[in-house]
Amino acid sequence: MINRQLSLLALSLGAASTTAVAQSHKAGSFEDGGHTQVSAMMMFLGNLEKVYILDKSENNAAKFGNYPAMGAVYDISSRTSTTMGVTTNVFCASGMHLPNGSFATFGGNGAVGPGGNIGDTTPPDNPYTATFDTTFGDYDGTTAIRILKPCGSSDDFSSPECEWFDNASLLHMQKQRWYSAAEPLGDGTVVLIGGFTNGGYINRNYPNTDPENEGGAAQPSYEFFPDNGQPAQVMNFMVKTSGLNAYAHSYLMPSGKMLVQANYSTTLWDPLTNQETDLPDMPGQIIRVYPASGATAMLPLTPENNWTPTVIFCGGSNMTDFQWGNYSWPFEDTWNVPASEKCHTITPEPTDGSAVDYVEDDDMPVGRTMGQFIALPDLTMLVVNGGANGTAGYSTRTLNTLNLPFGESLASAPVGKPALYNPRAAKGQRWSDAGFDTSNIARLYHSSAILLPDASVMIAGSNPNVDVNTSTVFPTTYQAEIFYPPYYSASNRPTFTGAPSTLSYGGDAFDLTVPASAYSGSANDAADNTSVVLIRGGWTTHAMNMGQRAMQLNNTYTVNSDGSITLHVAQLPPNPNLFQPGPALLFVTMAGIPSNASWVIIGSGNIEKQPTKDATVLPASTRLDGASGSGSNNNASTSSNNNGASSSHTGAIVGGIIAAIAAVGILGAVFGIYMARRRRAAARQASALSYPMSSAPGGAVGASGARAGGGNAGFRSSDSSAFMPLSQGNESATWGPNASTTNLNTPHSPYFDDPRNQSGEFDPYQQNAPRMSTNAARGPY
Repeated sequence: MINRQLSLLALSLGAASTTAVAQSHKAGSFEDGGHTQVSAMMMFLGNLEKVYILDKSENNAAKFGNYPAMGAVYDISSRTSTTMGVTTNVFCASGMHLPNGSFATFGGNGAVGPGGNIGDTTPPDNPYTATFDTTFGDYDGTTAIRILKPCGSSDDFSSPECEWFDNASLLHMQKQRWYSAAEPLGDGTVVLIGGFTNGGYINRNYPNTDPENEGGAAQPSYEFFPDNGQPAQVMNFMVKTSGLNAYAHSYLMPSGKMLVQANYSTTLWDPLTNQETDLPDMPGQIIRVYPASGATAMLPLTPENNWTPTVIFCGGSNMTDFQWGNYSWPFEDTWNVPASEKCHTITPEPTDGSAVDYVEDDDMPVGRTMGQFIALPDLTMLVVNGGANGTAGYSTRTLNTLNLPFGESLASAPVGKPALYNPRAAKGQRWSDAGFDTSNIARLYHSSAILLPDASVMIAGSNPNVDVNTSTVFPTTYQAEIFYPPYYSASNRPTFTGAPSTLSYGGDAFDLTVPASAYSGSANDAADNTSVVLIRGGWTTHAMNMGQRAMQLNNTYTVNSDGSITLHVAQLPPNPNLFQPGPALLFVTMAGIPSNASWVIIGSGNIEKQPTKDATVLPASTRLDGASGSGSNNNASTSSNNNGASSSHTGAIVGGIIAAIAAVGILGAVFGIYMARRRRAAARQASALSYPMSSAPGGAVGASGARAGGGNAGFRSSDSSAFMPLSQGNESATWGPNASTTNLNTPHSPYFDDPRNQSGEFDPYQQNAPRMSTNAARGPY
């Protein structure tokens, strides 16, 4: 069954050294991160050793088999990459971790070939979409669900256990989704929200006379993974925010509801009941979703703020409604429009009785579009990448300009200098970029960034081009960089031992030991300034890190006579909605200087209602005068990381937060029903071996979501050929609501396979789940 116990990646710091870790990297600097083989449109940290990279289907020089590669695995230690097999076009998909440490990606685009043109294998009734391309070897990815169990250096990466499972005939969404949002619930179920069914700059026609469906080009619904048997339902907020709702910003709140922000609107949404509560509009009607692509993140959850979520939005664009244009292109020459420098925060579920509203925060040092927040283990937030003008996306023209000045890029003025936001600093003093180098690599559309286990930041990607172009103004970029935050000014890093491989929601404390060699000076002072931090870097794409969270755990301490410090650490607060189950990095931070991380799994490892226990009760701290450390002086005076966090954190968990988890119990009952339905449905699908395609009234329907038909049939009339994810015709199309009837063995669909699981039960968590082999060249299988 799909909620079978998963094999956990019990990777840790390998009996952490008893001496502090020396470091030679310069704080605030960039280092060469090596070649990524494919342009890093998407990345995630798979374990302590590997970063996984995904790209759209394009003419990458690096091959997997006989075709341009769409995936790679990056070795952190050697800074080298190896291509991986990915079968369906993952262009602008969403993604998320799963409770056992696996990762999934959702949706993407139809099959394409050279120049971003539509693939050469099309359904007989719809020439405006493709199921396969014989040159690039990519299949339609619009409904695909791809799953990967990350492997380590000692594993055989040619083994099916280390490959992407990517077979839409066995595992797929109900609806086509491109630029959808993804956010997990407290039981590990992933909610998939909105998106396009096809290509476009923004998700609307102009004038916008059909905000719900846009003639079949918009996808206003939501669904769940794993599928719970509930048909995809329309989310009214997606209709309200029509046009500017791609990659809607979505954050699970303590109650089990979600903060969802798109266009300039905000809602608190219950995904179990589909009920929405309107929240205030974004001040100044600044747009933060794609393609404005403001930097957005949840601020660190700490005992000091009682683990109450606050979300920050910075940058983006305040172009007018008309300037945003339509599916085809913007109606403004975007590269001339300065990005916003404004920042706002919102606390959707305050525990102090205050009203919910946006609060203006300090301005960024410079305006940014496509800036990206990275949560650091010193509880600050780093912003990297982006441009000072314009928006995300690419095109061959705008309404008034036929020859763009920056190739196909809709942004200009790359911002190569990172900036650091400290939420604990006094207002007016929260931003700094002092001492930071400026990268000479433009990181614009399709850039990404992720925190590494040594607390550095990997930055990669940038490709505002329809296909590989290494000679244009802002070229397809394969060069990665590693950025070293201010805490790298310390001569040594703390170490610790005793990290568990799993953590729970409530329950007994665990102990970590920091040796005397990990610090210098008074042991009491060191212990007072030591904290334990969890960070989940998330799944990064398009200036976002889906699923990213940072949480400081409660801890007390005992100072020992040999100068070592025993940290008594609480489990997570007993509400899985605060930090959903799945993988995370565990850091010990002393005076603002983080250790290397251990890898932990939060929760049971299953998609299920998470077990909870009472909040951890910690012993009182025990000091010992005269005890001291024997390590080198960790001078971090240039770091803004020491926020005065004490290691004795006794903030109470609000009763309402604990009670809110009761909502998760509903999913437990639904899940059992879902499994029975899913097995029956999967059995029917497996026996038919049918591709998830259908017909709908009014026109031919195909795999990319473009229905052949004119405006009179209710389809979008904008010519989308100028926006070039797909060089498609005017005709727009949608998939119908019914199951597929197209046989995979027909010449029109290159998806075919021998039925390796006749029972029809596909279990991606199963150790020996059926996987499509990617050892050979991609092609019909």
